[in-house]
Amino acid sequence: MQDKASERATMPKGTSIILDDRTLQNSYATLVPLLKPGMHVLDVGCGTGAITAGIAGFVGPHGSATGIDSSEHLIAKGLDDQHDVPHLQLITANLYTWQPERKYDLIVSARVLQWLNDPLAALLRFRELLAPGGHVSVLDYNHTRLEWDPAPPASMQRFYEAFLRWRTDAGMDNEIADHLPALFEKAGYRNIRSFNADEKYSRTEAGFSNKAAIWSKVAELRGPQVVEHGFITEAERLLAIDEYDAWTLQTAQSMTMKLNDVQASF
Repeated sequence: MQDKASERATMPKGTSIILDDRTLQNSYATLVPLLKPGMHVLDVGCGTGAITAGIAGFVGPHGSATGIDSSEHLIAKGLDDQHDVPHLQLITANLYTWQPERKYDLIVSARVLQWLNDPLAALLRFRELLAPGGHVSVLDYNHTRLEWDPAPPASMQRFYEAFLRWRTDAGMDNEIADHLPALFEKAGYRNIRSFNADEKYSRTEAGFSNKAAIWSKVAELRGPQVVEHGFITEAERLLAIDEYDAWTLQTAQSMTMKLNDVQASF
């Protein structure tokens, strides 16, 4: 099961397009009140470092922001994209075997634990990397509560259901946002708090069609894996992309992706 989850979690080349529009402010705003000058922060599963770069701006010259990710191509792109950001380090590393030289005041992980079949193990590893009195923040989805208004084409609904089944088959938790507090408690954390961090996009906002089109991008970039593993046909995948693209441009009014940011100390 671990091999299956790891294989499916690996981001194919080209998927950074989903990550590159994210910033600390637009994609992890609930983290900002935790950030203080001089902090040493570890961002686990940082992707191309778009959010990590924002963290670096808050911690300043007496702090540091370190991002790790197991995808070498994402780190390579991040090193190019963020080359002029001070106090930032991006490293290709495996969370469970990496041995940093320091402990961290704050460990964050955004939209990452959803891809693990044992998120508790990750939270326990965070404890090992945390300085005394440090904090952890995990931001993640409940995919089963995604809201579209109006409902998207049936072809995209079929793809989305297949995508969730594909994830479940690998042991991933589609409702992890709502399960995080219990996992934190089981891992021995204290002062556990949960903050709603829903992403709601409306047609009245600039760039709505591009934001709502995230599921077309998922079908394009992740969809081949869903097809390969037998959860949907290639014809169904392509139809979902075409009909969903038309829906986002002409019919869609809003989309809400459900997230929680769970913060705790140890």
